[in-house]
Amino acid sequence: MKIGAHVSAAGGIFNAPGNAARIGCEVFQVFSRSPQGGPAPKLTDDIVKQFKAEKLKYKLGEFVIHTPYYINFASTQPRIRYGSISIVREELERGTLLGASFVVTHLGSTKDAGPKVGFHKTWRSIQRILDGYKGTTGLLLEISAGAGDLVGGSFEQLHDLIKNAEGNVKFKNMVNVCIDTCHAFAAGYDLRTKADVGAMVKKFDAIVGLKRLQLLHGNDSKADLGEHKDRHEHIGMGKIGLEGFRAIVNHPKLKHLSLMIETPWDGKYADDIKTLKKLRKG
Repeated sequence: MKIGAHVSAAGGIFNAPGNAARIGCEVFQVFSRSPQGGPAPKLTDDIVKQFKAEKLKYKLGEFVIHTPYYINFASTQPRIRYGSISIVREELERGTLLGASFVVTHLGSTKDAGPKVGFHKTWRSIQRILDGYKGTTGLLLEISAGAGDLVGGSFEQLHDLIKNAEGNVKFKNMVNVCIDTCHAFAAGYDLRTKADVGAMVKKFDAIVGLKRLQLLHGNDSKADLGEHKDRHEHIGMGKIGLEGFRAIVNHPKLKHLSLMIETPWDGKYADDIKTLKKLRKG
Protein backbone atom coordinates (compact mmCIF):
# COMPACT_ATOMS: atom_id res chain seq x y z
CA MET A 1 0.00 0.00 0.00
CA LYS A 2 1.30 3.44 -0.97
CA ILE A 3 0.88 6.09 1.71
CA GLY A 4 0.33 9.79 1.22
CA ALA A 5 -1.62 12.84 2.30
CA HIS A 6 -3.80 15.68 1.16
CA VAL A 7 -1.30 18.48 0.60
CA SER A 8 -1.40 22.19 -0.12
CA ALA A 9 -1.23 23.62 -3.62
CA ALA A 10 -0.86 27.20 -2.38
CA GLY A 11 0.99 29.37 -4.87
CA GLY A 12 0.24 26.97 -7.74
CA ILE A 13 -0.56 23.31 -8.17
CA PHE A 14 3.06 22.68 -9.24
CA ASN A 15 4.02 23.23 -5.58
CA ALA A 16 2.00 20.20 -4.42
CA PRO A 17 4.56 17.48 -5.30
CA GLY A 18 7.29 19.21 -3.31
CA ASN A 19 4.94 19.68 -0.36
CA ALA A 20 4.09 15.97 -0.53
CA ALA A 21 7.71 14.85 -0.72
CA ARG A 22 8.72 16.98 2.28
CA ILE A 23 6.45 15.03 4.61
CA GLY A 24 7.34 11.61 3.24
CA CYS A 25 4.45 10.97 0.87
CA GLU A 26 4.62 8.25 -1.76
CA VAL A 27 1.33 9.41 -3.31
CA PHE A 28 -0.74 12.53 -2.71
CA GLN A 29 -4.10 14.26 -2.92
CA VAL A 30 -4.75 17.91 -3.69
CA PHE A 31 -7.43 20.51 -4.40
CA SER A 32 -7.02 21.84 -7.93
CA ARG A 33 -9.19 24.84 -6.98
CA SER A 34 -10.25 26.58 -3.79
CA PRO A 35 -12.47 24.29 -1.68
CA GLN A 36 -14.42 27.34 -0.55
CA GLY A 37 -15.49 28.60 -3.98
CA GLY A 38 -14.54 30.80 -6.89
CA PRO A 39 -13.22 30.01 -10.38
CA ALA A 40 -10.51 27.40 -10.83
CA PRO A 41 -7.00 28.64 -11.63
CA LYS A 42 -6.18 28.13 -15.30
CA LEU A 43 -4.05 25.13 -16.19
CA THR A 44 -1.80 26.46 -18.93
CA ASP A 45 0.55 24.18 -20.84
CA ASP A 46 3.46 25.59 -18.82
CA ILE A 47 1.74 24.93 -15.48
CA VAL A 48 0.86 21.35 -16.47
CA LYS A 49 4.44 20.71 -17.62
CA GLN A 50 5.85 22.18 -14.41
CA PHE A 51 3.51 20.07 -12.28
CA LYS A 52 4.43 16.85 -14.09
CA ALA A 53 8.14 17.70 -13.90
CA GLU A 54 7.91 18.25 -10.13
CA LYS A 55 6.03 15.00 -9.65
CA LEU A 56 8.71 13.16 -11.62
CA LYS A 57 11.50 14.96 -9.77
CA TYR A 58 10.24 13.71 -6.42
CA LYS A 59 9.49 10.21 -7.76
CA LEU A 60 5.90 10.29 -6.53
CA GLY A 61 3.29 7.71 -7.48
CA GLU A 62 -0.33 8.44 -8.32
CA PHE A 63 -2.13 11.54 -7.21
CA VAL A 64 -5.82 12.32 -6.89
CA ILE A 65 -7.93 15.47 -6.82
CA HIS A 66 -10.55 16.16 -4.17
CA THR A 67 -13.54 18.28 -5.14
CA PRO A 68 -14.57 21.37 -3.13
CA TYR A 69 -16.57 20.90 0.06
CA TYR A 70 -19.75 22.58 -1.16
CA ILE A 71 -20.74 19.94 -3.73
CA ASN A 72 -24.39 18.90 -3.35
CA PHE A 73 -25.97 16.76 -6.04
CA ALA A 74 -29.20 16.34 -4.05
CA SER A 75 -30.00 20.04 -3.71
CA THR A 76 -33.43 21.31 -4.81
CA GLN A 77 -31.76 24.56 -5.88
CA PRO A 78 -30.76 24.24 -9.55
CA ARG A 79 -27.91 26.71 -9.07
CA ILE A 80 -26.32 24.47 -6.45
CA ARG A 81 -27.05 21.14 -8.12
CA TYR A 82 -26.05 22.12 -11.64
CA GLY A 83 -23.12 24.11 -10.31
CA SER A 84 -21.93 20.96 -8.52
CA ILE A 85 -22.29 18.91 -11.70
CA SER A 86 -20.33 21.48 -13.70
CA ILE A 87 -17.53 21.72 -11.15
CA VAL A 88 -17.02 17.97 -10.80
CA ARG A 89 -16.98 17.52 -14.58
CA GLU A 90 -14.46 20.33 -14.83
CA GLU A 91 -12.32 18.66 -12.17
CA LEU A 92 -12.35 15.42 -14.19
CA GLU A 93 -11.15 17.35 -17.25
CA ARG A 94 -8.49 19.14 -15.21
CA GLY A 95 -7.45 15.80 -13.72
CA THR A 96 -7.02 14.39 -17.20
CA LEU A 97 -4.73 17.29 -18.15
CA LEU A 98 -2.62 16.81 -15.02
CA GLY A 99 -2.59 13.00 -15.07
CA ALA A 100 -4.67 12.43 -11.92
CA SER A 101 -5.86 8.88 -11.32
CA PHE A 102 -9.14 9.97 -9.74
CA VAL A 103 -11.39 12.81 -8.68
CA VAL A 104 -12.95 12.11 -5.26
CA THR A 105 -16.21 13.79 -4.33
CA HIS A 106 -18.64 14.04 -1.45
CA LEU A 107 -22.25 13.74 -2.55
CA GLY A 108 -24.24 16.24 -0.54
CA SER A 109 -27.41 16.23 1.56
CA THR A 110 -31.06 15.34 0.93
CA LYS A 111 -32.22 17.76 3.64
CA ASP A 112 -34.30 19.90 1.26
CA ALA A 113 -35.35 17.27 -1.27
CA GLY A 114 -36.07 14.36 1.08
CA PRO A 115 -34.47 10.90 0.85
CA LYS A 116 -36.26 9.58 -2.25
CA VAL A 117 -36.05 12.67 -4.44
CA GLY A 118 -32.56 13.52 -3.17
CA PHE A 119 -31.29 10.04 -4.00
CA HIS A 120 -32.73 10.31 -7.52
CA LYS A 121 -31.18 13.74 -8.04
CA THR A 122 -27.81 12.40 -6.90
CA TRP A 123 -27.51 9.49 -9.31
CA ARG A 124 -28.89 11.56 -12.17
CA SER A 125 -26.25 14.18 -11.37
CA ILE A 126 -23.55 11.51 -11.62
CA GLN A 127 -24.86 10.59 -15.08
CA ARG A 128 -24.81 14.22 -16.15
CA ILE A 129 -21.21 14.59 -14.98
CA LEU A 130 -20.12 11.60 -17.03
CA ASP A 131 -22.22 12.23 -20.13
CA GLY A 132 -19.80 12.65 -23.04
CA TYR A 133 -16.75 12.44 -20.80
CA LYS A 134 -13.77 10.88 -22.61
CA GLY A 135 -10.98 11.64 -20.14
CA THR A 136 -8.63 9.33 -18.26
CA THR A 137 -9.34 10.45 -14.67
CA GLY A 138 -11.88 8.26 -12.84
CA LEU A 139 -14.74 9.38 -10.59
CA LEU A 140 -14.87 8.16 -6.97
CA LEU A 141 -17.83 8.55 -4.60
CA GLU A 142 -16.67 8.97 -1.01
CA ILE A 143 -18.56 7.26 1.80
CA SER A 144 -20.02 9.76 4.25
CA ALA A 145 -20.31 9.48 8.03
CA GLY A 146 -24.07 9.20 7.58
CA ALA A 147 -24.85 12.25 9.69
CA GLY A 148 -28.30 13.75 9.27
CA ASP A 149 -29.32 13.66 5.62
CA LEU A 150 -25.89 13.10 4.06
CA VAL A 151 -25.88 10.87 0.99
CA GLY A 152 -23.62 7.81 0.77
CA GLY A 153 -23.46 6.79 4.42
CA SER A 154 -23.79 3.05 3.81
CA PHE A 155 -22.41 0.40 1.47
CA GLU A 156 -25.98 -0.32 0.39
CA GLN A 157 -26.60 3.26 -0.69
CA LEU A 158 -23.28 3.46 -2.55
CA HIS A 159 -24.24 0.25 -4.35
CA ASP A 160 -27.65 1.66 -5.27
CA LEU A 161 -26.18 4.93 -6.53
CA ILE A 162 -23.74 3.06 -8.76
CA LYS A 163 -26.42 0.66 -9.98
CA ASN A 164 -28.73 3.51 -10.95
CA ALA A 165 -26.01 5.72 -12.47
CA GLU A 166 -24.68 2.81 -14.51
CA GLY A 167 -28.18 1.69 -15.49
CA ASN A 168 -27.43 3.41 -18.77
CA VAL A 169 -24.87 1.19 -20.51
CA LYS A 170 -22.76 4.16 -21.66
CA PHE A 171 -21.79 4.80 -18.02
CA LYS A 172 -20.85 1.17 -17.31
CA ASN A 173 -17.82 0.78 -15.01
CA MET A 174 -17.33 4.56 -14.73
CA VAL A 175 -18.30 5.00 -11.06
CA ASN A 176 -16.18 3.71 -8.18
CA VAL A 177 -15.66 4.30 -4.45
CA CYS A 178 -13.31 5.87 -1.92
CA ILE A 179 -13.59 4.63 1.68
CA ASP A 180 -12.66 7.16 4.34
CA THR A 181 -11.83 5.15 7.48
CA CYS A 182 -13.15 7.84 9.84
CA HIS A 183 -16.40 8.17 7.88
CA ALA A 184 -16.89 4.40 7.62
CA PHE A 185 -16.23 3.95 11.35
CA ALA A 186 -18.64 6.77 12.22
CA ALA A 187 -21.21 5.20 9.90
CA GLY A 188 -21.02 1.95 11.90
CA TYR A 189 -18.37 -0.18 10.20
CA ASP A 190 -15.97 -1.35 12.90
CA LEU A 191 -12.25 -1.13 12.05
CA ARG A 192 -10.56 -1.55 15.45
CA THR A 193 -9.12 -5.05 15.00
CA LYS A 194 -7.84 -7.33 12.27
CA ALA A 195 -11.08 -9.32 12.47
CA ASP A 196 -13.15 -6.12 12.19
CA VAL A 197 -11.24 -4.94 9.13
CA GLY A 198 -11.60 -8.37 7.54
CA ALA A 199 -15.35 -8.31 8.17
CA MET A 200 -15.65 -4.82 6.69
CA VAL A 201 -13.76 -5.82 3.54
CA LYS A 202 -15.92 -8.91 3.17
CA LYS A 203 -19.11 -6.90 3.61
CA PHE A 204 -18.04 -4.25 1.11
CA ASP A 205 -17.18 -6.95 -1.40
CA ALA A 206 -20.56 -8.62 -0.96
CA ILE A 207 -22.55 -5.38 -1.30
CA VAL A 208 -20.55 -3.11 -3.60
CA GLY A 209 -17.71 -5.27 -4.93
CA LEU A 210 -14.01 -4.83 -4.18
CA LYS A 211 -13.31 -3.96 -7.80
CA ARG A 212 -15.15 -0.70 -7.06
CA LEU A 213 -12.85 0.25 -4.18
CA GLN A 214 -10.09 2.37 -5.71
CA LEU A 215 -8.81 4.59 -2.87
CA LEU A 216 -8.63 4.90 0.92
CA HIS A 217 -8.67 8.03 3.04
CA GLY A 218 -6.82 7.08 6.22
CA ASN A 219 -8.12 9.02 9.19
CA ASP A 220 -8.58 8.02 12.81
CA SER A 221 -11.85 9.08 14.46
CA LYS A 222 -12.52 11.33 17.44
CA ALA A 223 -16.09 9.99 17.49
CA ASP A 224 -17.14 6.52 18.60
CA LEU A 225 -18.33 3.72 16.36
CA GLY A 226 -21.67 4.54 14.74
CA GLU A 227 -21.88 8.09 16.12
CA HIS A 228 -22.28 9.54 12.61
CA LYS A 229 -19.86 12.38 13.38
CA ASP A 230 -17.14 13.33 10.89
CA ARG A 231 -14.29 14.17 13.28
CA HIS A 232 -10.84 13.25 11.98
CA GLU A 233 -8.02 12.40 14.39
CA HIS A 234 -4.32 11.58 14.02
CA ILE A 235 -3.42 7.97 13.31
CA GLY A 236 -3.53 5.89 16.51
CA MET A 237 -4.88 8.74 18.63
CA GLY A 238 -8.56 8.12 17.98
CA LYS A 239 -11.19 5.45 18.46
CA ILE A 240 -9.95 3.22 15.61
CA GLY A 241 -6.43 2.95 17.00
CA LEU A 242 -3.12 1.57 15.82
CA GLU A 243 -4.19 -2.06 15.53
CA GLY A 244 -7.00 -1.11 13.23
CA PHE A 245 -4.66 0.79 10.94
CA ARG A 246 -2.09 -2.01 11.06
CA ALA A 247 -4.81 -4.33 9.78
CA ILE A 248 -5.89 -1.86 7.09
CA VAL A 249 -2.45 -1.20 5.59
CA ASN A 250 -1.54 -4.90 5.60
CA HIS A 251 -4.82 -6.43 4.44
CA PRO A 252 -4.02 -8.53 1.35
CA LYS A 253 -7.07 -7.26 -0.55
CA LEU A 254 -6.28 -3.61 0.19
CA LYS A 255 -2.50 -3.56 -0.28
CA HIS A 256 -2.71 -2.47 -3.93
CA LEU A 257 -4.55 0.73 -2.99
CA SER A 258 -3.22 4.17 -2.14
CA LEU A 259 -4.09 5.61 1.27
CA MET A 260 -4.27 9.39 1.75
CA ILE A 261 -4.40 10.91 5.23
CA GLU A 262 -6.57 13.96 5.95
CA THR A 263 -5.74 14.22 9.64
CA PRO A 264 -5.85 17.61 11.47
CA TRP A 265 -3.71 20.40 10.03
CA ASP A 266 -1.59 20.98 13.13
CA GLY A 267 1.93 20.13 12.02
CA LYS A 268 1.73 16.37 12.67
CA TYR A 269 1.11 15.19 9.12
CA ALA A 270 4.66 13.84 8.77
CA ASP A 271 4.27 11.89 12.02
CA ASP A 272 1.10 10.24 10.72
CA ILE A 273 2.90 9.22 7.52
CA LYS A 274 5.77 7.73 9.55
CA THR A 275 3.35 5.87 11.80
CA LEU A 276 1.55 4.30 8.86
CA LYS A 277 4.84 3.28 7.22
CA LYS A 278 5.91 1.56 10.44
CA LEU A 279 2.58 -0.26 10.69
CA ARG A 280 2.93 -1.34 7.06
CA LYS A 281 6.13 -3.15 7.96
CA GLY A 282 4.16 -5.33 10.34
